[in-house]
Amino acid sequence: MPSFLLGDVSYDFLVPLILYVGIYRPVREGVVVALVTGFVMDNLSAGPFGVYGAAYIWMFVASKWMTTFLQMRRNRFLLSFAVALGVLLENLIFLGAFAVSGAGFGIPGDAVRVVGGQTLWGMGTGVFLILLINYAHEKWDGWFRARLSKES
Repeated sequence: MPSFLLGDVSYDFLVPLILYVGIYRPVREGVVVALVTGFVMDNLSAGPFGVYGAAYIWMFVASKWMTTFLQMRRNRFLLSFAVALGVLLENLIFLGAFAVSGAGFGIPGDAVRVVGGQTLWGMGTGVFLILLINYAHEKWDGWFRARLSKES
C-alpha cells in the first residue's frame, strides 16, 4: 500500500473492523469476521499465505482479552490506544514473517519510521473508524429489527 492515500503512513483499514468485532461483538461473530477477512486479504496480498489471517486472529484475541479487564466500549482514549496497538501488532507480525521467510527478504531499513507513522496515524484515525462502524451497525440492526417486526 505504499502508493495508496498518504504513502507510508497508510495502515490496514481492516484493523479497526477486527478490533470493533473484538470489543463490541460476541466471539462467534468475531472469529468468523477475522477468519474471512484474513483469508480474503491473504488471497489479495503478495505476502506469505496466512500472515493476514494470523494477524487478524491475534488482534481479535488481544482485543477480547483487553475487554476482560478494561472498559473499552466508551473510552475513546482506550479505543485509540487499541488501534495503535493493533497496527503495531500487525506490522510486527508482517516484519517477523518476512524476516524468517526463506525468500531473501530482510527487514527494510526504514521499517521503524514507517511502522511508527502508521501507528500514530492509526491512533489518530482508528477511533473514528471504530465509532463509525459501531454507529452503522446499530442503525443497520435497528432497521433490520424493525423490518422483521413488520413482517411478523
